[in-house]
Amino acid sequence: MTRTTSLNVDGRTFRVVDLPAVADGRLERLPHILRILLENVVRTGGDDAPTAIAAILAWLDTGRSEAEIPFLPVRVLMHDTTCGPALVDIAGMRASLAEMGGDPASLNPVLPVDVSTDHSLSVDVFAQAGAVRRNMAREMDRNAERYRFMKWATQALSNFRVHPPGTGIMHTLNLERLASVVLDHEIEGVRWAMPDAMIGTDSHTPMVNGIGVLAWGVGGLEAESVMFGMPVMMRVPDVVGVKLSGRLAPGVTSTDLALLVTERLRRIDLADKFVEFFGPGVSTLSAGDRCVVANMTPEFGANSGFFPIDAETIRYLRGTGRDPERLALVEAYAKANGLWFDPAAEPRFSEVVEIDLGSVEVSLAGPQRPQDRIPAGATAAAMAPLYAKRAPGLPGEGPGDGAVAIAAITSCTNTSDPRLLVAAGLLARKARALGLKPAPHVKTSLAPGSPTAERYLRRAGLLDDLEAVGFAIVGYGCTTCIGNSGPLPPVIAEAMETRGILPVAVLSGNRNFPGRVHPQLEAGFLASPPLVVAFALAGDVNRDVLADPIARTAEGRDVFLADLWPSGEEIDAALGEAHGVADFEAAYAQAEASADWATLDAPSTALFPFDPSSTYIRRPPFAAFGKAMRLGHYAAHPILVVGDDVTTDHISPASAVLPGSETARYLVERGEDEKDLNVYASRRGNWEAMLRGLFAAKAVRNLLGPGIAPGSTILAGSGEELPLWRAAARYEEEGTDVVIVAGERYGMGSSRDWAAKGAALLGARAVLAVGFERIHRSNLINMGVLPLRLPPGVTPETLALRPDDRLEVDADPLRLAPRAPIGVRLVRQDGSELTLEATAAIETSLEVEVLKAGGLLPLILRRAAESSRVAA
Repeated sequence: MTRTTSLNVDGRTFRVVDLPAVADGRLERLPHILRILLENVVRTGGDDAPTAIAAILAWLDTGRSEAEIPFLPVRVLMHDTTCGPALVDIAGMRASLAEMGGDPASLNPVLPVDVSTDHSLSVDVFAQAGAVRRNMAREMDRNAERYRFMKWATQALSNFRVHPPGTGIMHTLNLERLASVVLDHEIEGVRWAMPDAMIGTDSHTPMVNGIGVLAWGVGGLEAESVMFGMPVMMRVPDVVGVKLSGRLAPGVTSTDLALLVTERLRRIDLADKFVEFFGPGVSTLSAGDRCVVANMTPEFGANSGFFPIDAETIRYLRGTGRDPERLALVEAYAKANGLWFDPAAEPRFSEVVEIDLGSVEVSLAGPQRPQDRIPAGATAAAMAPLYAKRAPGLPGEGPGDGAVAIAAITSCTNTSDPRLLVAAGLLARKARALGLKPAPHVKTSLAPGSPTAERYLRRAGLLDDLEAVGFAIVGYGCTTCIGNSGPLPPVIAEAMETRGILPVAVLSGNRNFPGRVHPQLEAGFLASPPLVVAFALAGDVNRDVLADPIARTAEGRDVFLADLWPSGEEIDAALGEAHGVADFEAAYAQAEASADWATLDAPSTALFPFDPSSTYIRRPPFAAFGKAMRLGHYAAHPILVVGDDVTTDHISPASAVLPGSETARYLVERGEDEKDLNVYASRRGNWEAMLRGLFAAKAVRNLLGPGIAPGSTILAGSGEELPLWRAAARYEEEGTDVVIVAGERYGMGSSRDWAAKGAALLGARAVLAVGFERIHRSNLINMGVLPLRLPPGVTPETLALRPDDRLEVDADPLRLAPRAPIGVRLVRQDGSELTLEATAAIETSLEVEVLKAGGLLPLILRRAAESSRVAA
């Protein structure tokens, strides 16, 4: 069978995989996702390609498969706070390889890696013109050492490019600039065209699915394996189809649709599954609408939220300044190779969910989970259970329960769609005309996904309006959405301390877990940008924002949301004024030409010179030869037992390092200023600092005993309460094994591999959970820690573990296999026993190999040593 053919596009000839021929009449029945995976295995699978092709086509019989296939992306995308730990790993591995007599420069990425610097910018200055410049200056000052390290990587590593601070959020950068949709690439002298399929070290990488690029998020460790030439091994995935019909009603935004999709899809198990949208309703959505929905993929629990290529993709590429040759190639390739979307087509799916776009209403999600969608007017009712859980706030002047402490237009989720920002600007314009302003206790901020936003908002005259109601641009980064919201307004902080009030955040982000937005805030609502402005004007959430007045003019007239909400025609007109195709290239070129970045001094050696006194970058102990395998038969004490919905934010925070914490004490002892300790996200290159912050979020309860402080445990034998890191050190000194036990959806949230590195540094040989979120499960394996699913009906609560109980785990490496049964025997302190059969949460044979090697980094080192002929 001939697997390739030629494609001629405007006088250019490309070699392409002939998907219709390979699929042999079955291509139209395959989801587009599997068509792209089929192309990938044909082009990259080598001798294994026939087996992988057969496995993908056989999937059509049942919509499911246990067969493994390799996936080789064409590029990798990272951001600074996932790239930083990965670079520390690489620098550590290079040092280890050199110490064994190998060539450190041989450890190099084999495919292009782009890095954004978007994740650590903090909202220190806000609600004033020029805030962006002042925040950026503080960012460069705080993180100069970390940025020098990244700049070292650009000089020491091949195929590695860093986009300087100010170039925006990685996902917006990907959409507006990096994504080609169809890539043309020369391989061994032949010019190929192929799908732009990629991975990214952030769970929101699927945002680019909105324009037809297959991409998903992985942990930094998995990205390292791909960077060094190892494929992503995966089962032929289940693909869940979401059939869209109808169209959105006037006044309903893409944010509202994204929240409804998240609510609906969280009801089903999407772990390690892909989602693809189909049906006539897809064609009514713009590329911006689709990207907002796709961005919420990790919140609804899948690998992807894929929209195939169609005319909207081409319109988006043209509108963001891609060249005409690119547009012609994308359309010609997609149509010739069965990747062009047909709204009438109904491919085979593992399962189908139907959504009528006309049923979507103006919504928010909260107050503590992104899947908890509510009508926009139901915030007061949603807060009532939280109020009931604690003593009511004391009466007094100033803000009370439900006060909006933070109102932030933030994150890639909603700021990458100009329509949403323009809608917020128009609402601000109407509020300004009425003389309205947010209450003094509301911290307001606008952090668009890219610097192009400033240009189109200014051109439409909306930036002045936003600034007038407090929404000045504070920077081009994740800011509040990732927890870098800066200090709370003093009046809010004081009211929390003296009167015990329970304030909230309202943000256009993607996550609102307790402590996520700010370590002191337990409640938050996700909302569209115009709703964020509306709640800033209202000042609290104790009202029906759709029906009750949200503000009052100086003359005493009540103002309702309907008075301010822009019509679709108004938004269209403003978008026409705002848009300028040339903005995209000009804005990014200006940001890339950063003088601060250009003048930043950095080492130019193949080996990074680790500074023993650094509090940002320290050589990690796990990036070395000789790491022991954690499998085997052993008896372990539980060092930590937690319930459901423990997120990676809870495990390994990204927000500010709070004074008085274990990490703060460590940093202050080494000369840092307790008043400005930066954020955990910036400290991820220092394993000692991160170790001390594990599980220290206020919302974490260690179920080993009542009243255990967050980040602490009870030591078996002595009954002593200790910080986790100290207890882990004691257990290690005694030669005592430990495990972690958790509930459902363990590790949901961000892709940060530090949550798994933390478990490894605590000495955990296994994590036993009711259920794992996909990326965290993979990260645990890549750190050599075995993830085990507890049997049905067994939970941390039913186990009722105590510090002196022992869990005997029989993880024989010779019998380990994907989804293998693993015997576990619980021996309680009183001598009673309980036998369980857990399941290894392992999906592929490569994951088994990684566990047997003691983790991914030892495996990479071993392979590098073998290629350098180093005896290790």
